[in-house]
Amino acid sequence: MDIKRITSALLGFPLVVILLVFGNKYIVDIVCAIVASMSLHEYFNALKNKANPVIWMGYVASALIAFIHIFPLEYAITIVSVLIPSAIALMFLQIILTNMKTNIKDVAITFFGICYIPLFLMFIPLVHGFENGKFLIWYIFICAWGTDIFAYIIGKWFGKHKFSKISPNKTIEGCIGGIFGAVILSVLLTFLFNNVFLMNYSYTTTIIIGIILSIIGQIGDFSASSIKRYAEIKDFSNLIPGHGGMLDRIDSVIFIAPFAYMLLRLL
Repeated sequence: MDIKRITSALLGFPLVVILLVFGNKYIVDIVCAIVASMSLHEYFNALKNKANPVIWMGYVASALIAFIHIFPLEYAITIVSVLIPSAIALMFLQIILTNMKTNIKDVAITFFGICYIPLFLMFIPLVHGFENGKFLIWYIFICAWGTDIFAYIIGKWFGKHKFSKISPNKTIEGCIGGIFGAVILSVLLTFLFNNVFLMNYSYTTTIIIGIILSIIGQIGDFSASSIKRYAEIKDFSNLIPGHGGMLDRIDSVIFIAPFAYMLLRLL
């Protein structure tokens, strides 16, 4: 692991801690909206030679994350049920008005990007808004980062069996090691919460959640790699030295977030 990668991680981690521990729900909403916009920009830029996405629609979807906690949560389903059909209708309207200069492939890639990035990422502020959300949110990051770190170490030391040509450097041993890493760190986090902050979280449930979220996170990692393979690029950008772009850094986190929203209720 090169020095740029280590330095970026050391500088970035305290910023994440400060945001999630001291930031209120509105600040977290705004930051997530900004991250979604940056990630979607990288996604659109990566696919610019494959399609002509409806970029403005993606940025509107990202910006809406900033307003999650302004509207009562009980209206969320109604709001989403209105916004999604409206977004599709507007994109098809653009096809009509441009005489198919924007086409169905452009709309499909745009809509996929909106579902993949802003829609998935909005579950970060939703989990943060739970009762004890400032504690529970860490299971998302611990499972994502624990999987990445242990998969890298175990894969480098013991990896012999390649997993997929989508990401040829990843091995079966590394993937299994990533799951163990997520579970170990999740248990340690639960021990910290239970003994220092007097929570009463179940270790058994934590282990199950750690396994599931680690697997989901690795699917997210491979999913981002498949997009880069299709776009014929190595990284989504060079924003973060040693890590690539914003989307490279959060590819497993955004995949984990909606599943964590469902599973963390069990704790």
